[in-house]
Amino acid sequence: QSDHRQVLSSLLSGALAGALAKTAVAPLDRTKIIFQGQGADLTPRPPQEAFRLLYFTYLNEGFLSLWRGNSATMVRVVPYAAIQFSAHEEYKRILGHYYGFRGEALPPWPRLLAGALAGTTAASLTYPLDLVRARMAVTPKEMYSNIFHVFIRISREEGLKTLYHGFTPTVLGVIPYAGLSFFTYETLKSLHREYSGRPQPYPFERMVFGACAGLIGQSASYPLDVVRRRMQTAGVTGHPHASIAQTLRAIVREEGAVRGLYKGLSMNWLKGPIAVGISFTTFDLMQILLRHLQS
Repeated sequence: QSDHRQVLSSLLSGALAGALAKTAVAPLDRTKIIFQGQGADLTPRPPQEAFRLLYFTYLNEGFLSLWRGNSATMVRVVPYAAIQFSAHEEYKRILGHYYGFRGEALPPWPRLLAGALAGTTAASLTYPLDLVRARMAVTPKEMYSNIFHVFIRISREEGLKTLYHGFTPTVLGVIPYAGLSFFTYETLKSLHREYSGRPQPYPFERMVFGACAGLIGQSASYPLDVVRRRMQTAGVTGHPHASIAQTLRAIVREEGAVRGLYKGLSMNWLKGPIAVGISFTTFDLMQILLRHLQS
């Protein structure tokens, strides 16, 4: 019964953490997806062009259009974050039992493994929703009226297998991203306990730790994120469906290795630390609150 309560607590905390984090950076996230989906001739240069794009989107489509696709994001992020955080807690417990570190901080390699496994589990279970969000972000609102419309049109016009197009680079990218993010955050908290003498960091310290985790994790996995987005949006941006290797070669050939594979990275450095900081901080504080309420 105690284990069930812990799982439900981490699911609820993770869902709220993901929802708050993604809503806060939704306009910047939409801009990043547009950058990643565009070809070389249309490539804006962030960050100045990013804010210009946001401004013209606001003028042409209205303020709420900046959150276009956020409903699809919530449908994906809420279960994704809930599964990821809950899985991370379970993997930490399992690995702790296996390595004999019950109730203690895991050593570095198991800590990295727990994060990678958590991200892989969540990505595998929620991938079609990620593809739908990407499609809604790069298309005019007349093309898809809602989430279900996206599923119906993709299934009818491109086939059901398209819902998992780009899945392999997603998994390959989420392993270093989730692994390094959770590893960095847990390591910084452990170092804080060791050197400060306080069992728990303050909320603003959690935000800083989360920001560092997001910066490191997203920078390491970013090229595969670009490949994933290009593969997801190929059906509506005029690019042919291709494998990971073909997509990589096409990006490098047409746009250059650095400019193509790291397109929109400066936008990620702006939004990523904010989102991950909010996410980790919200999860930890919710866990503390729920434990207090249960006791």
